[in-house]
Amino acid sequence: MLKKLFKLLGILFLLAAIGYGILYYLYNEPLPTGESGPEADALAYRMFDALNYKNYNNTKVLEWSFRGDHHYIWNREKEIVTVSWDDIVVQLDLITPSSSTATINNASVAYEKTQDLIEKAQSYFNNDSFWLVAPFKAFDRGAERYLVDMEDGSEALLVTYTQGGDTPGDSYMWIIEPSGRPKSFKLWTKIIPIGGVEATWEEWVKTESGVFLPTQHKLGPLSISMGEVSGR
Repeated sequence: MLKKLFKLLGILFLLAAIGYGILYYLYNEPLPTGESGPEADALAYRMFDALNYKNYNNTKVLEWSFRGDHHYIWNREKEIVTVSWDDIVVQLDLITPSSSTATINNASVAYEKTQDLIEKAQSYFNNDSFWLVAPFKAFDRGAERYLVDMEDGSEALLVTYTQGGDTPGDSYMWIIEPSGRPKSFKLWTKIIPIGGVEATWEEWVKTESGVFLPTQHKLGPLSISMGEVSGR
């Protein structure tokens, strides 16, 4: 019986490997090359202008959720984020994470558990805030910008992050509409083994503070809702 089980597992593993190989062959794209310099920076600034970057800078509080699972209130003045999921609430201090606090069902938890929850909240925030404000991170420390000439004659903005976040080295190529607003980006990341997967940026809303933010993404068959997005 055990021998048959191992044989079945081996067949399933082989089928999965073959399936992945086919998908990789059909859909994987190499990381494009582009030119860095003033023209790449100018395209990034055009994207900033289309989304009212100045108003983003003046936005004091951002609220959103990620796929209905993680909920955020980001006080950008105090650099404190309330991160909540299930029955857990973490007051995440972005300046000194060790000063963060965590509760489960409104009750304090032991030190080691608190540290685990802080680390998890930080990881959630790094990922989920990127899906909200990534266009404004094109000039973050360690970000390199390249202008890429597309086959249809248009230009795209490739941004590679050499440091920061959970996965330094990730690259994102922004497909930008004539208005300057991002339509989608293609990803070359450690977490997704197939390069060039495209995710949309859509259903933009203008917040109370005047900045434009997305409320929906589509990544293949996956829909990513950002919930009720607000900024003030």
